Amino acid sequence: MPEPTQSSAGTQDYVDDPRNESVLISVNGTLTPRADAKVSVFDSGFVLGDGVWEGLRVVDCRIAFLSRHFDRLWDGAKMLRIDIGLTREALKARLFDVIEANGMTDGVHIRLMATRGVKRSPYQDPRLTLGGATIVVIPEWKRPRPEMFARGLNLFTVHIRRTGPAEQDQKLNSHSKLNCILACIQAMEAGADEALMLDDRGFVATCNSTHFFIVRKGEIWTSAGGYCLGGITRGAVLRAARREGIPAFEKDFSLFDVYGADEAFTTGTFAGLTPVVRVDGRPIGEGPRASEDASGALTRRLRAAVKALEAEEAEGRTP
Repeated sequence: MPEPTQSSAGTQDYVDDPRNESVLISVNGTLTPRADAKVSVFDSGFVLGDGVWEGLRVVDCRIAFLSRHFDRLWDGAKMLRIDIGLTREALKARLFDVIEANGMTDGVHIRLMATRGVKRSPYQDPRLTLGGATIVVIPEWKRPRPEMFARGLNLFTVHIRRTGPAEQDQKLNSHSKLNCILACIQAMEAGADEALMLDDRGFVATCNSTHFFIVRKGEIWTSAGGYCLGGITRGAVLRAARREGIPAFEKDFSLFDVYGADEAFTTGTFAGLTPVVRVDGRPIGEGPRASEDASGALTRRLRAAVKALEAEEAEGRTP
């Protein structure tokens, strides 16, 4: 496979931290050194991608938007008929057990995974599952690379479409991400950081691992939401915009609107609001940009507003 032409590894690239080599990982409540953390080859997540997950961020000893992440996790588990086997309070305690065991306070990203559990045999039938769910918590010291904000992102519109609820509902944050991975591969081979994905009607849906916004004439637009995950940071941007008096819309729009946008940015739990400077080789917007941040003025304003909202809604071990 050809090497990507960009030096970046996309929107999920991060600054390496040697502390991650010895991090403790929670596997069904047992803290295990990273090198020894394992699940069964018969686990539903490994065999079938049968599970749900959340990406969480630790800020000042608290987890940002934790209740909203739990809402999404539990909704996904209900759809798949997976019994997580823990109350919300018990799972919250397990998360903070891991954080505290690793001496983590800030700049931490957590992958929380819940699969259906171990199978009697590698078949898809849920009735062949033995025991309860597998719950894994992987914490890592992770900060996005600052150069990603300085140069901005380059997106490429791929031919792989997002499916609607008649196929696999994109609101389900499942372990199976092949649709997104195929899109990422196509964008990578085109020399881009991430894929911009359309829905089956040709309207902009989302990116392969982040959500997508454009700014036009002082308004922010994102997709109508039927073909994308219910993003936690996406929702925070919409709430923050309305608090700031910035007109914000979830609506259908096409590449015509994207190519003529004044600004564009992606959103995600890991990197927050990240500026987009090119889509399909076309520059987005015009005008001065700060040397250390390729974001436009409205994107920078929204980033600050989301950080304020994040501080309000972050949760510690105890209320």
